[in-house]
Amino acid sequence: MRPSPMRLSPMRLLLLVPVVAFVAMAGLFAWRITDGADRSVVPSALIGRPAPDPVFAPLEASLPGVDPASFKGRVSLVNVFASWCAPCRVEHPELMALSATPGLTLVGLNYKDRVSSARAFLAELGNPYDAVGVDPDGRAAIEWGVYGVPESFLVGPDGTIRAKHVGPLSPEVIAGDFGETMRDLLAAAGAPAS
Repeated sequence: MRPSPMRLSPMRLLLLVPVVAFVAMAGLFAWRITDGADRSVVPSALIGRPAPDPVFAPLEASLPGVDPASFKGRVSLVNVFASWCAPCRVEHPELMALSATPGLTLVGLNYKDRVSSARAFLAELGNPYDAVGVDPDGRAAIEWGVYGVPESFLVGPDGTIRAKHVGPLSPEVIAGDFGETMRDLLAAAGAPAS
């Protein structure tokens, strides 16, 4: 006598639903993280809107703090950094190079850091910023939509945010869309080509 094929009862089918759903979700997740999209390009509701208006106290008396009113009429790169942030250390040479860009104002926003640590960080690596403000508790950075550090924003001469980059700036980032937006803004503002 031949054994009868195993039949799936309704109860067994019901138990398979979560397993199939999990496998489908895992497959979708794996596909999304390997699709080649640039994860540093994060959509921001702030693109095309005026820069948030909190004023940040200066890190040092010799430099101004961050006042969004000062963005008007300038192309500004606002860089959110911290002394405890390893990727901030990695991107710092790129910021030093960008500080020589004609027409570009570099603005640093020190995030959730001790003032003494931020000063030591800039003393060790060099200070590329034209202005540096402090946000010790990170509350005001929330208005900028900051997820973590480093993050950088391009603010046009009209005071609106034009681009956002999450992660360290690198030669590849500056050669890509973020840098292209920066070059377009500088050209429109009449800055000499660098």
